[in-house]
Amino acid sequence: MQIKTFVFNPFSENTSIISDDSGNAIIVDPGCYEGHEIKELTDYVSSEEMKIVAILNTHCHIDHVLGNDALKAHYKVDLWVPMNEKEILKAIPSYAPNYGFARYKEAEVDYWFEEGEMTFGEMTFDVIEVPGHSPGHMVFYHAASKTLIGGDVLFRESIGRTDLPGGNHEDLLRNIKRKVYTLPDDVTVYPGHGPVTTIGHEKQFNPFVLA
Repeated sequence: MQIKTFVFNPFSENTSIISDDSGNAIIVDPGCYEGHEIKELTDYVSSEEMKIVAILNTHCHIDHVLGNDALKAHYKVDLWVPMNEKEILKAIPSYAPNYGFARYKEAEVDYWFEEGEMTFGEMTFDVIEVPGHSPGHMVFYHAASKTLIGGDVLFRESIGRTDLPGGNHEDLLRNIKRKVYTLPDDVTVYPGHGPVTTIGHEKQFNPFVLA
């Protein structure tokens, strides 16, 4: 499994393209909004001769869903969104212009998913709900490569903010300990913002939630 990360939009959001050895790929949290951002991503996919098979969101804050509609239309694939993020996604059009995203366009959701297992191409993920940053936030764990696509749950020596609608600080801390820190220490975490980290590093050095 290979992961390519792009940093998009004014929030410096990490958009990930995850691919298997056959070139099948998924896009997680497309934060691309401007035309040059969308072109950067699509040019990369073309250059690598990848086949995009799905678009997934870990959660539905605006910086993680800006590219949903454009990429869904471009690749003609399904959009997968966490079931308990419906209200968060629904609220975006009411505030998008205030953040400078007047051209935000809602995308039709094909699948509202819950915890369980997902397979795309040759890649199988354990899908784990970790509320706190947002009410239905999901992370994707690829056990074979010990990789966690973590969204805005856990950052390098930090955590996702909890002062947005639907956030809960105590829930986030509790769920990190119960659902994330129980993964092996050598799991690599790809967060929604900032550099990669590992479970072991965060358990030892994260000032917000130590093991």
